[in-house]
Amino acid sequence: MATARELQSPTLGISDQEFTQFQRFIFDAAGITLANGKKMLVCSRLGRRVQHYELGSYTEYFRLLCSGLQPEEVQTAIDLLTTNETYFFREPRHFEFLQKQLSTTVARSQPLRVWSAAGSSGEEAYSIAMVLEDQLEGRAWEVIASDISARVLERARAGHYPMERARHIPLPYLQRFCLKGTGKQQQTLLVDRSLRNKVNFLQINLNARLPSLGLFDFVFLRNVLIYFNQQTKRDVLARVLSVLRPGGWLFIGHSENLHGITDAVKAAAPSIYRKL
Repeated sequence: MATARELQSPTLGISDQEFTQFQRFIFDAAGITLANGKKMLVCSRLGRRVQHYELGSYTEYFRLLCSGLQPEEVQTAIDLLTTNETYFFREPRHFEFLQKQLSTTVARSQPLRVWSAAGSSGEEAYSIAMVLEDQLEGRAWEVIASDISARVLERARAGHYPMERARHIPLPYLQRFCLKGTGKQQQTLLVDRSLRNKVNFLQINLNARLPSLGLFDFVFLRNVLIYFNQQTKRDVLARVLSVLRPGGWLFIGHSENLHGITDAVKAAAPSIYRKL
C-alpha cells in the first residue's frame, strides 16, 4: 500500500512491465509506437492521474483504464500521451511554399481547402488560415484541423495562447489577426474571432477510418509519422492521401520522409510532396 507521501509525489516510479502496458495501450488506441526511452514521459504525464484516483501504482491505473468504470479517463490518458508542444509558423519554409502556391492560384467557384491533420492545439491551423486570408483576397477558403486529443482541441477552438508561441508570426499578421492580452491576460494573445470562425476543429484518429471530409488541395501531416511504425505509416498515408486531390500538396515534418512508404506522391522539395 502506498504511503500518503508517495501518493503526493508526481514522479511515482514505473516498472518496465508497467511501461510496456502503456506502450501497448497507446499503440492500440492511436497506432503510436512509444519508444523505450519514453518512460519519464509516461511518469510525468500520467503520474498526476494516478494521484487523482489515489492509486498506489501505474498497474492500478492501467487496470482502471481497462475496467470500463471510467470511460472518460481513457480519453484523458490518450490526450496526455499524444499531446505535443507546437507554435505558430513552425517550419516556416512550408508557409513560404504555401504562400507562393496561393499567389498563383486562379479564382474558382469551389473553396480552396486545407487540412491540418495533426493540428494539436491549433497554432498550425491558424497559421495556415492567416496565409489563406492574406493571399486569397476575399475568395472562399476552408481550413479543417484535427487531432486525436479532445483536450487540445478545446484549447484550439478558444484560440488563446501564451505570447511566447507567437514569436514567429510575421508582424503584419500579428497586428491584423491577433489581439494582445491586457491586465490578467497580459503576455497572451487571442486569435481574432473572424479568423477563428473560419477554422473547423474535429476530433479524428488517423489510425482509424476517416469520417467524410471531402477533398483537400493541401494537407499538413507534420511531425506525426515519426510516432508510427512502418506499417502504420503506410496505412495512415493511404487514408490521408485518399482525401488529397490529384496534384494537391502534402507537407510532412522536416525530420520525416516517405521513402519506402508510398509511391502515390512525388517529392517537390524537402518534406513537400505532390500527389500524382
